[in-house]
Amino acid sequence: MQTLYVDTATWMHRISPRIKLVVLAALGVLLFLTQSIVLLAIVVAIGVLLYFRTGLGLRQALKRLRPVIVTILAVALLSLIFNPLPTVAITVLRLTALMLYAATVTATTTIAAFVDEITILASPLEKLGLLRAADLGLAVGLVVRFVPEILDRYHSIREAHEARGLKVRITTTLVPLVILTLRDADAIAAAIDARGIRRD
Repeated sequence: MQTLYVDTATWMHRISPRIKLVVLAALGVLLFLTQSIVLLAIVVAIGVLLYFRTGLGLRQALKRLRPVIVTILAVALLSLIFNPLPTVAITVLRLTALMLYAATVTATTTIAAFVDEITILASPLEKLGLLRAADLGLAVGLVVRFVPEILDRYHSIREAHEARGLKVRITTTLVPLVILTLRDADAIAAAIDARGIRRD
């Protein structure tokens, strides 16, 4: 299985996962408190520099961003129908910045570190009886872990359509993708239960 983590040694890899997650959360809040296009553009530029210093090759780095960039462009086109250009620019810059910093964090943090930190951060909620911290950590870890697998399945479905001379449409690719993903989810749940990870 593939992973979003880049196994290399950079200064970003050496930063504590907790610090990276807290900074990412704080940045997400601050980005939505500013309306300055210039400031947002500077944040995006810094995000680009950080992301391309994670140890990924240029082609692989761009390949990872492609699905999210397409989504952001779609949001921008829809927003142009209802909002003025400056408002759309602010929205696009915010989303782009979040995408770049989140991609940087996932590329420099192992899944095990993600699970451990999410579990620790969620422990106060467990004391209040709202949830089980270990379950939340496991859920977040699984989501991050299987994003590249889902993307690979989507590309495989697209290639199968093209090989058969079929036009690639959302309606014809989404259904098999959801079915395959749910099938994997059932298999993963069964494996988790078989190992006694979920006691309740």
